[in-house]
Order: sequence, then structure tokens, then C-alpha cells
Amino acid sequence: QVQVVESGGGLVQAGGSLRLSCAASGRIFSINAMDWYRHAPGKQRELVAGISSGGSTNYEDAVKGRFTISRANAKNTVYLQMNSLKPEDTAVYYCNVKVGLGSFSDYWGQGTQVTVSS
Repeated sequence: QVQVVESGGGLVQAGGSLRLSCAASGRIFSINAMDWYRHAPGKQRELVAGISSGGSTNYEDAVKGRFTISRANAKNTVYLQMNSLKPEDTAVYYCNVKVGLGSFSDYWGQGTQVTVSS
């Protein structure tokens, strides 16, 4: 079994910064993509940023230039550095980890709340 745990959320004023962390543990032979999603009240869950095993990254347009995703493969950990935060970034942020070789299994964390006040 694989466990995924996020941390680093909280309350911050607009313009501030937060760094989210997500660590995967358990029966892990290989991790492929690691992604951050967010779910705001009244909206659908959306992909915020993703990073492949090779380090290629992709971002939602609304966060480009403000958020940076990175990973530490030796620690099975992915980070999301969030700068210049806006009230519309308020959401529960979830980490998704794709584990396996060839075929993958998805594992999700419990989510961490990010609240940006105006």
C-alpha cells in the first residue's frame, strides 16, 4: 500500500507565499508523474501543476509565473512553491502520485487547505 501526505497549507494574505509538500511512502518501486490539484467551493477540481519523472513540468495558465513545482526523487516528495498568492487561489490542494512501471496506480493525499485573504 502507498500513503500520500500533504503539508504546508494555511492562511496567508494576498501577495504572500506558501510552500506545499507531498510525501509518498510504502510499497513504491517507481513513481511516474506527481501532480497538484485544487478544489475550490462551487468549482470543479482542476490540475494546477504537474511534474514527470524526468522533470518536465506543466502549469495551469492561471498560476504560470507564480507557482513552481519541483520534486526530490530520493525522498519521493513533490513540492509546490506558491508566490504572489491571490484570493482566487483559495482551495483545498491535493497531491496525486502515479506509482508503477508501464501501468500506473493513482494515489491521493487527504488534501491541505490554502486560504488567501484579500
